[in-house]
Amino acid sequence: MDELQQLTDAETHLLGFFPGHYILFFHGTHGVESKVVDNFRRRLKYFFMNPCEKYRARGRKPWKLMLQILKIAIITVQLVSFGLSNEMMVTFKDENLMTFRHLFLKGYKDQQLRNYALYTKADVYDHIHYIINRYIHLQNLTIGNLAYERADGGVAPLSLCQEFYRNSSIDPENETFDIDPHVEKDCFSIYPLQPLHNNTLLSTHANFSLDFKRLLSVNIYLTLKTINLQTVRHHELPDCYDFHIMIGFDNRAHSGMIKVHVDNAVKIYECRDWNVEAGENDNMLLLLFDSGVILACFISLILCTRSVINGVKLQFEFHIFFHTYYNKTVSWSDRMEFVNGWYILIIVSDTLTIAGSALKIGIQTKFLTNYDVCSILLGTATMLVWVGVIRYLGFFKKYNILILTLRAAFPNVIRFCCCAAMIYLGYCFCGWIVLGPYHDKFRTLDKVTECLFSLINGDDMYATFLKMRDKSYLVWLFSRLYLYSYISLFIYMVLSLFIALITDTYETIKHHQSDKLPVSQLQAFMGECSDQPESGRYQSDEEPSSCCLSSCCCFR
Repeated sequence: MDELQQLTDAETHLLGFFPGHYILFFHGTHGVESKVVDNFRRRLKYFFMNPCEKYRARGRKPWKLMLQILKIAIITVQLVSFGLSNEMMVTFKDENLMTFRHLFLKGYKDQQLRNYALYTKADVYDHIHYIINRYIHLQNLTIGNLAYERADGGVAPLSLCQEFYRNSSIDPENETFDIDPHVEKDCFSIYPLQPLHNNTLLSTHANFSLDFKRLLSVNIYLTLKTINLQTVRHHELPDCYDFHIMIGFDNRAHSGMIKVHVDNAVKIYECRDWNVEAGENDNMLLLLFDSGVILACFISLILCTRSVINGVKLQFEFHIFFHTYYNKTVSWSDRMEFVNGWYILIIVSDTLTIAGSALKIGIQTKFLTNYDVCSILLGTATMLVWVGVIRYLGFFKKYNILILTLRAAFPNVIRFCCCAAMIYLGYCFCGWIVLGPYHDKFRTLDKVTECLFSLINGDDMYATFLKMRDKSYLVWLFSRLYLYSYISLFIYMVLSLFIALITDTYETIKHHQSDKLPVSQLQAFMGECSDQPESGRYQSDEEPSSCCLSSCCCFR
């Protein structure tokens, strides 16, 4: 203990930061000092090795790498399995919606719904009566497994509701009007077993009439039930569906044209009594497979979380070491090198996969029906898993340059996009306000953003210009100035600068790789360690004894 000297301020701070540890500082003992520094440098180098190099260094099998490869396979299989089920569900809903349009809209043809409208009072009454009549005789018309909903011990009725202004007196001839804008609603029900006499709606409900000057909308509500049997062929239990259909006649514009549309809200639930031969065993295998996916992702989550925590601890030790030994401050870019972004990506992917798999189990057991949420979770998780494959390609120098370029260019790309977004949003708002009333692609703000983004990529340019030819001269002239300036600015300048930014970063990384220049204090410090993984120097380099902040650490 004679070699102990008075502690410096940094060393006293170091002792206060790690209570309970005895840190000895030997001044003048260059051999001990050099050994500790080499051990710490070797430990840093080992931390940043890839799994194959760590295996050659210490003989530790890359269990984490093998687990990630296994995850890629099983998660992809799980996604394909769920994707087929989700596709069948969505296709079944879309085909039923098309069926309802053909059943209840008189004279409906495919691709006609966008222009399906009525122009005379007789047509409105005729179409309303047609819908009611088709609903009453549905069982004799449909070729599908459609049935009425049961309510209060009987068949659920069809509801017809009209919305209208409370009072209205309009005289276009004298250019006068008197209107009360409060909206009132009047509804009545029609049961499927209730016949319509004289083939007219008015004879059945004498109080039903439409005042088209006050009328805002007529909505017809009905509910039908069916079973999706096509899932049986894919070894899944069928689902029961409730289709809550709303057929609307929209007269809010009072333009002489009443638009007709069909909306369909779907409720999916477990059928009450089912029997499928060999279906229960197949369903059990799927549940076991999903449980295995959850177990694998949970193990991966624990391992990657532990690696992130160890990296944060080592980063903190390196910061204290560099400050005490070299009296230098480690930059944040070097400190962030210890936080492995790939592990963060895997942690997020594992969390999404566990949540999505649990939701998928609930869907298979018919306790839940959130297909959309489950597909988003599993789809995003699988995307992140496959993006993570780039990490393993990065072990090879020829592939690693892509990863280095993306990582180095990312901050500059974000700053550049923030500046470009201001100009982009300005064009979006201007196009929405000025061209929206005259052009379908600019009708809503979300359509404007999609249209302008497509124009950046050169899609559908001529059609966008052509749509404005028949408008007023002032609007036509503005549209030309607007489109020409936007296309020239973003394609010839913004997009070119964006590409140049990536290219410049690529050239910089390529130059550094060819010259082998250290780009940070951390890499320069580790570069002084010449021990290769096969040297055997890492075998006895255990972390507790090599830690520069452990109870037996020695440095100046």
